[in-house]
Amino acid sequence: MSEIPEELKFSNEHEWVRMEGDEVVVGITDFAQGELGDVVFVEFPEIGGMVTYGEPFGTIEAVKAASDLFSPVTGEVVDVNAAVVEDPGVINKSAYIEGWMIRVKITDTAALDELFDAQKYKDMIGE
Repeated sequence: MSEIPEELKFSNEHEWVRMEGDEVVVGITDFAQGELGDVVFVEFPEIGGMVTYGEPFGTIEAVKAASDLFSPVTGEVVDVNAAVVEDPGVINKSAYIEGWMIRVKITDTAALDELFDAQKYKDMIGE
């Protein structure tokens, strides 16, 4: 059974969002990292770049598969997790804390209404 923190919001593409003022921290869910297997490479946008809700913002590669990462929000990337770039396996060990991916200053809050709460995400993945 996957860990699903109640305080987070979730996308149907298995990204999570943690609100911190007018910024959000984004990562992939514990369920998603479990499905991917051992993460071996990630690629994120540059700081200062823009991300758009529902559009790819990066790539994640694992032993089993490679996948696009889809932005759950629209805004400006204000930070990327360099520790994850250096050691992508951190995502497997700590998807919600140490394995965060990008921090975004939101420019359009409408996308937040499209995200799921923890219970709806649990229902979506069958847990």
